[in-house]
Amino acid sequence: MSSLRNHRVIIASLFLPTTAVPGESSPPTPDIYAREVGTTAATQDLGGRPPAFKHASSRSIGSTPAPLKSIVDDLKSRAITPITTPPSELNPFSKFASLAPSPAGKGSISPSSIRNMDVSLAKFQPDPLHPIRLQRRSSSKPPRYPTRSYSSTSSEPYYFAPNIHCNGGLKNAVDSVKERMTNKLWVGTLGSSTDAYNTELKASIDRRMKESHSSLPVWIPDAEFESCYDEFCHQVLWPCLHYAVPDAPKTKLFFESAAFKQYAAVNKRFAEAIESIWTEGDVVWINDYHLMLLPLLLRQSTRVPALASATIGFFMHVAFPSSEIFRCLSVREHLLRGMLGADLVGFQTASYARHFRQTVSRILAVEALPKGIQVGFLPRSDVEYGIPGGAREGHGRFVDVGIFPMGIDVGALRERRREPDVSYWVQLLRQRYAGMMIVVGRDKLDEIQGVRHKLEAFELFLKKWPEYQGKVILLQVALQTTESNELAAGGVSDVVARINSAFSTLTYQPVVFLHTQEVTFSQYLALLTVADAFLVTSLREGMALRTHEFVECQDGRHRPLILSEFTGSYSYSGFRSCIAVNPYDTHGTAKAIHQALTMSDEEALSRWEDLHNHVVTQTAQTFVISFLTRCLRANTEHTIQTDLNSVPALNTTLLLPRYKHSSRRILLLDFEGTLWRPDMSRAGLLAPFVPPEGAVELLNKFSANQRNEVWLLSGLPIKSLEQVAAKAPGVGIVAENGCFAKIPVQNGKGGVWISMVANLNLTWKGLCVEILNYFTERTPGSFVEEREASVVWRFWTGPTDDCADRQWARRQAAEAQNHIFDSLGERYGLRIIPGSNSFLVLPNNISRSTAVGAILHPGGPAHSPRSSSMPDLDVPVSGGGGDVGFVFAVGSDEKLLRRLNELDNAETVSTSGKGTDAKWKLDAGDAGNMMWLFANSP
Repeated sequence: MSSLRNHRVIIASLFLPTTAVPGESSPPTPDIYAREVGTTAATQDLGGRPPAFKHASSRSIGSTPAPLKSIVDDLKSRAITPITTPPSELNPFSKFASLAPSPAGKGSISPSSIRNMDVSLAKFQPDPLHPIRLQRRSSSKPPRYPTRSYSSTSSEPYYFAPNIHCNGGLKNAVDSVKERMTNKLWVGTLGSSTDAYNTELKASIDRRMKESHSSLPVWIPDAEFESCYDEFCHQVLWPCLHYAVPDAPKTKLFFESAAFKQYAAVNKRFAEAIESIWTEGDVVWINDYHLMLLPLLLRQSTRVPALASATIGFFMHVAFPSSEIFRCLSVREHLLRGMLGADLVGFQTASYARHFRQTVSRILAVEALPKGIQVGFLPRSDVEYGIPGGAREGHGRFVDVGIFPMGIDVGALRERRREPDVSYWVQLLRQRYAGMMIVVGRDKLDEIQGVRHKLEAFELFLKKWPEYQGKVILLQVALQTTESNELAAGGVSDVVARINSAFSTLTYQPVVFLHTQEVTFSQYLALLTVADAFLVTSLREGMALRTHEFVECQDGRHRPLILSEFTGSYSYSGFRSCIAVNPYDTHGTAKAIHQALTMSDEEALSRWEDLHNHVVTQTAQTFVISFLTRCLRANTEHTIQTDLNSVPALNTTLLLPRYKHSSRRILLLDFEGTLWRPDMSRAGLLAPFVPPEGAVELLNKFSANQRNEVWLLSGLPIKSLEQVAAKAPGVGIVAENGCFAKIPVQNGKGGVWISMVANLNLTWKGLCVEILNYFTERTPGSFVEEREASVVWRFWTGPTDDCADRQWARRQAAEAQNHIFDSLGERYGLRIIPGSNSFLVLPNNISRSTAVGAILHPGGPAHSPRSSSMPDLDVPVSGGGGDVGFVFAVGSDEKLLRRLNELDNAETVSTSGKGTDAKWKLDAGDAGNMMWLFANSP
């Protein structure tokens, strides 16, 4: 993270964490303010989707409650279908003051003091509900904020407040590392109607937002924003990303969306805003599906050409569907190209990243590898939408694709839980529901969150186990909706009314339905603390961070979590200790509720410990640090290579004197491509290996000099290199790209092969070969090479021109690599090295670079010639020690050359013919003749 101290991070998100609210400079009353502006990880729970525009209720929930009605009147009022926010008397929290000792008493907290605490910690508040709309009635769509007219006659016709629309999970994650990421700038919109703002007012807001809140507002016309946000984002992208593709012609908008023009325009305005403030060294972090075009717009900027090499990361907070779903979008190619403008594209889970790689491969016909996407030349220009096209997205650029699960700020949550107001509400809840078991849920009221499925499962649970009637309640906290008929449309209100009418008694109501604005965060934490189970039945979700909050709040009680297998959280091994459910299986979910309520304390504790280990390990801090660090590294790896024209050609006049006057020299020479140019035709590859006489003679010449220690670096198997070793015994050999090494024979000692993979499980090879045989049958001319510790697939052995057959072979190779990586990579710890016509599969942490590191280690053979073993591979290069005066490396392995550049006594020469970090360049065809100049020197 220390490297981030040297960079400013520009965080682009659709909504800023802070907004300017029209009106007097003094904020509203603390109670209303705390409820309206609160954001928590719940926004992230819903995939980072901000709520639809609606004011929170102006009612004071924490105010002194009205006198309690009779229990009959209370139940009658509770039987009302929860289409609208219930009156305050229906909120169980409003009754607590009458059921518990006076808050003003000793050891208690007064409601006013609780409200003040909620204000100071408003960032943890639950966020309001935002609905999903596959079909929105324009007549019922509320404005973002009531339209007002403002003039500049008043110095401050507005005040700043936390933005209820912002991505709360992202904000909390960034705030969790604020002490280490001190230089940041948010870029986004205010989330309010701004057409009436004049130029002077906008300038005032710009200035104060930058000075006080490190934010840069993006000014977007209301009509343009609403078309982008309400139509394209909510009615096209959101359903698609969550597998909710509507049936045509039910909604034509999904397939033929004119709102994409406004979506592109909004992205372009973000690009212009970032261009105006970007400086060299800034890291641009773009967030979520609202800004999928922004990375490429920045990368292709004509206003600031230096952005072509800027560090740009894109993180998708929501799910990413399979290619069969995403391909339904008419603008699919534009969106994918936009994302590929980044150096790093991040996702919550491995399956989302895999879906993205496969989608890009199948739709854009580019090479998708396990580590990322090899971007080719995408010449199409989209003048109609204002999206530039052409080559500047980079012929040969590589875009990393990574997995970065979000988490919560565990330390901040623990601090909040220790506050007295939480304990106060825990006490009251236990008194209010004494003798009952509580199942808690917190979801947005749309079909994707599966609230109806949850209610139906709870209803079935009460029917199948009637002994729990009157003993178990479902307390469902719902994020608010903007249209009253959306509850009825989703069937939620009908199910709630049916359950309560069927199972309620004078003293019992099975479903308690609360809206978010009725529950402060302190009360929400109290609910999580007293819950006997937490139930999530999402049909599709990015990362359910509310489950992380529940696990942390259960420290001391250890009650179980019931979690949908379609959430991102469930994909991680730590969360496999939950009770997994398929929300479409009502009987299975009902059974899971029964299992959770009857689970023994020992089993519950064991499950909770696994869940808690994940929560405290995969935190918000880990998410931010890992993503930004990887983003910087990706940009460095992809752009640091110096242009080949600026690398000097190997100058023997300068190097030969150093070579001659060094008392001891280590030579690291690539075999294939440098000392030997193999026949890459099918016949040549299948023919028996014959050691090239010229290369063997050169190696013997080098090794005959007592001051030289020569190492031949090769990817060939041992059985082939044994022939070289027999003719050049004084040469050390690294085989199979670092899997094996042969100590050179010196004074009759050495000459033995040492396995670098002796302690590794190599049973994966059989499975890998089986997969590759499948693809071999479908790829003409391809074949598999199984070696001792690695596998090579030669998918193309024909002409090197980019013909249709070769394009097909490359597509098949990309599919094969993804399949191997997804099915075997994590399980066995494998990595894949792609080539132009083949790829290599071998164990992780095995490479020529690690082999050379072991060779040059003080305990290795380069420093102890009599050593017959290799030290640990995971060691730094230390060839500068001892009496080694000159390290000379010639080859095309950029990772090795870059590593050797750390040595003061090393000279690195690249024969790749591409951009390189090596100190010198050399044409591979001239390598043999040039090496003879050194070999013939004393």
